[in-house]
Amino acid sequence: MEIRERVEQALESIRPYLETDGGNVSIEEITADNVVKLKLLGSCASCAMSIMTFKAGLEQAIKKSVPEVTAVEAINITDMDDPNATMPLPRMGG
Repeated sequence: MEIRERVEQALESIRPYLETDGGNVSIEEITADNVVKLKLLGSCASCAMSIMTFKAGLEQAIKKSVPEVTAVEAINITDMDDPNATMPLPRMGG
């Protein structure tokens, strides 16, 4: 099985949880040195928890299922270690 198919299979195990919250994920690219570049879709792209979802869910699932992957990156979220990153403002009211 090709690396892309195995990454997609790993994402399928997480996708139902993302879809429950109105989100999804797509593979944008897998580089020659096995870096997987993902794009968060729907509500995942703007969710305050997207960094945690990415690190604890997507990245771990891919690395566990496809050990030859060297890194997993999301192309449309800011790394929380980035000094220019901003936290979303909490919503007021209900």
